[in-house]
Amino acid sequence: MNLKDAFRAQNKLLALMDEASDILQNRGNTLKVTVTHLRSKVMPEAQDAVAEDTAPSEYAEHINQVAAFLMAMLAEREKLSAAICAAKAQLPLDMDSETGLNRVRQGLADIFRRMAAHRNSEVVIANGGSGYRFNGEGNQVSYRCDARRVTTINFDRNKVRGMATELGRKADEVSARLDQCLVNTTVDYTLPFEMNDSFDTILSDFIQRQST
Repeated sequence: MNLKDAFRAQNKLLALMDEASDILQNRGNTLKVTVTHLRSKVMPEAQDAVAEDTAPSEYAEHINQVAAFLMAMLAEREKLSAAICAAKAQLPLDMDSETGLNRVRQGLADIFRRMAAHRNSEVVIANGGSGYRFNGEGNQVSYRCDARRVTTINFDRNKVRGMATELGRKADEVSARLDQCLVNTTVDYTLPFEMNDSFDTILSDFIQRQST
């Protein structure tokens, strides 16, 4: 498989482990609860009745196999991680570092684009200003007046726009190289099941193999 499929396989194994873990962490699956109705205490001639709580999962009777399945999926993740690491070591660039740097480039480019979109402006705000004056009695009183608000760009828009363009170009270039790595890099690993199989299918097949 290539790197792109390897990362899909990683996500698949993680999802399988999450679902299996949910089964084991539900006490209703790992503990068997029986309730005995002590009818004979009330009516000596009556038979006591025993009822068992219904487990929330169909796999409650296969808990040992579910635990073994978790261990098997962990082993697969370890093998896949090692195979991915070996494949990445052959690449001409550090994928993890470049992916992180590209997120930074894209974030900065977005900031610079928003800055470059700013415009100078001037607006008069009715009754937006205030002042003080003395009235006819000699007392200081406040009054309202219009206010002019002037907004001026405080940076070199052309330089900021140029930086946004350069960052965008670099990010696109690196993204293209990363995409090529994902598609063209071979990972020496094979999933022990079909990628698109459901959790129930994969776990049921595993339990069946354990039983033979």
